[in-house]
Amino acid sequence: MKTKMKPGAKGVLVVLAVAAVFGLKWLFVDSELIFSKEIKQTVEVNSVILPDAPKDVQGAPVAFAGLPTDAVAVVNAPRMTFEIMAWNSQMGLNLANGGPQTTQGSLMEKNGVNLTIKRQDDCNQMAANLIKFANDYKNNPSTAVGTNFVAIMGDGAAAFLSGVNSELIKLGDEYIAQIIYSCGKSNGEDQFMAPNSVKENPQNARGLVCSAFLRDGDWNIVIKWCSDNGIPVNTDEKTYDPQAMNFVAANDFIDAAQKYISGYSEERAVVKRDEKTGKTVKTGEKKKITVNCTTTWTPGDVMVAENKGGLVRIVSTKEYSSQMPNVVIGIKKYMQDNRKSVEGMIKAIGEAGDQIKTYPDALTKAGEISAKIYNEKDGAYWTKYYRGVTQSDSQGNMVSLGGSKVFNLADNLELYGVGNNKTNVYASVYKVFGDIVSSIYPEYVKSYPEINQVLDLSYMLNVKSRSGNLVSADKVTYNNTGSLSETVAKRAWSIEFETGSANFTPQALNTLEDLYNQLNIASGLQVEIFGHTDNVGNSDSNMSLSEARAQAVKQWLQNKSSVNYPDSRFAKVQGKGQSEPVADNNSASGRAANRRVEIIMGK
Repeated sequence: MKTKMKPGAKGVLVVLAVAAVFGLKWLFVDSELIFSKEIKQTVEVNSVILPDAPKDVQGAPVAFAGLPTDAVAVVNAPRMTFEIMAWNSQMGLNLANGGPQTTQGSLMEKNGVNLTIKRQDDCNQMAANLIKFANDYKNNPSTAVGTNFVAIMGDGAAAFLSGVNSELIKLGDEYIAQIIYSCGKSNGEDQFMAPNSVKENPQNARGLVCSAFLRDGDWNIVIKWCSDNGIPVNTDEKTYDPQAMNFVAANDFIDAAQKYISGYSEERAVVKRDEKTGKTVKTGEKKKITVNCTTTWTPGDVMVAENKGGLVRIVSTKEYSSQMPNVVIGIKKYMQDNRKSVEGMIKAIGEAGDQIKTYPDALTKAGEISAKIYNEKDGAYWTKYYRGVTQSDSQGNMVSLGGSKVFNLADNLELYGVGNNKTNVYASVYKVFGDIVSSIYPEYVKSYPEINQVLDLSYMLNVKSRSGNLVSADKVTYNNTGSLSETVAKRAWSIEFETGSANFTPQALNTLEDLYNQLNIASGLQVEIFGHTDNVGNSDSNMSLSEARAQAVKQWLQNKSSVNYPDSRFAKVQGKGQSEPVADNNSASGRAANRRVEIIMGK
């Protein structure tokens, strides 16, 4: 069945270069890094068993708000336009509006908001439309029309805002684009799929060839997973490194799936990696490489499962559960001038999140509205993949597909560190993936704005101040049995301690901050911490010292955020002493390698 679904730019690391010419025609350059995904074929999933939704909610924390009608409302307020891609994390926004335009009985109408929602799967076009509107608004605010808000994946926001604001700053600081809220997040639908041997031992990923829509959010998953496991990444698309994860570029995430299904192959020059410096040199050998794993999202994962199989989920946004919030971005000056409408929109989206979380009928209605806005499929399709499903692939492996979540107001307060959780988890997401793209592709993203420049929480906090008791945010719970049944990542961290002590050196603090940010993103996983020493001193004292150092790391994380690092998140915190060296203790470099803290993430 042919269809056109372009959820693509949902997670884009967009690097934007725009030139303004007469008439505000926007010319985009460097199209290699400006992405648009197009689903050429959608596979219907059969034989999937969904859990039964409850017919009624007893003791619901929020009253049922009723369902919006299909009739367009007349609201005496500025007409705002919100561009979104086809993504289930926006169920709350869609339900709140009732349709492409604000409808009668909708939460937007009740909050005095006049909103048009448009599907736009091209992140570049989103950026261009924002920039054009900002220019028009500065020239003549009373007549300016166009895109006021966009929603993209939060892990791509640093690169997106780097490009957009490099143009908008020319209009003045008051016209830059800023993040104000989050509609929801990916919760499993974006995943890295590889042979089961990689699940059994992540180091088996060395030498694999992964088809990926490069610099996209799904590619981000693989990059982070490799980092979490100490696996090098080969970013050269013309060579093959047997000690690293290698990539074959795909045109979009569906093409990524198709390249695995078809067994795409090509010849590449083999390189040898210096493990100390990370530099590679060509060996003179040529090798035919074949795609043997992929990173994609629904329905790409469905296509893999039904048409070839053989791959299992290695890691997804269910494990890296803070990686992909759906962030709302608007123009600073416009939002300041229209604060009442902006805050009304935020309030309505948050209330819709409460409804979807509480009442099955609200979710069903949200799916129907999404189908209208996206002009794609039917309500049952969007509802199915919002919940997430499992099925057996063509080789008998169980595969997880789909999965999103909506946010209410309390979820946003927790995400941005202004609720019970005083840790801005999103700041970790922003920095980690901003650093990734700027380090790997410095020619495109030399730098990105600081989070405090592009995050304005005043609108959300004003809504909170006028709200009564909030419906609770979703909380991560950890089933701590004292050990992990599945390891997702294992990495040695060179955290420096004072000699013979569990006290950190000043140099250790940067490493600990990096560890903290990485673990914040992987909030769906439990943690094991193991301390190791070299063989200097006796074994008993080294065992005690390694235990103290492991406990010191745990305590440092808990001091940073007791909410994100409860005791239940730590499956084990142990010392291994000198018993498990990874290098020769007869050399200074070997002893240094053995003085380490291993972090294992799993469930």
